[in-house]
Amino acid sequence: MTTLGDRVVQLAESWIGTPYRHQGATLGVGCDCIGLIRGVWRGLYGREAEPVPPYATDWAERSGDDRLLAAGLRLFGEPLALADMVPGDVLLFRWRADCAAKHAGIFCGGDRFIHAYEQAAVTRSVLVPSWRRRIAAVHRFRDERHG
Repeated sequence: MTTLGDRVVQLAESWIGTPYRHQGATLGVGCDCIGLIRGVWRGLYGREAEPVPPYATDWAERSGDDRLLAAGLRLFGEPLALADMVPGDVLLFRWRADCAAKHAGIFCGGDRFIHAYEQAAVTRSVLVPSWRRRIAAVHRFRDERHG
């Protein structure tokens, strides 16, 4: 039996090789890290999570708000403990403790995650210590059949 987390990882894997495109969210054509999460959401639920307004490449620095963390709360609920992370969970990253979260990916299990790598493509990367210490929040997709 396939779990929801397994399905999330399968969907994210289908995006591997999709070129990086700021504000993109189209499989095989282009996406950024937010577009990857949007694409997985559409694959799971058949619809967009919410409208996404245009955003500049420096949106996290300019807004003064932690918009990515706020979206995580709205869409997924309270973050989980890092120790409770399972394959299929959404990882939100911040570069420094005093900065807004600015990057997202999907945890694959073990020491791997899938993300849209700027100026490259959607790829599977190793969750090395320098990535792991930048995790700002862990969120889990919900099985909408069970609330």
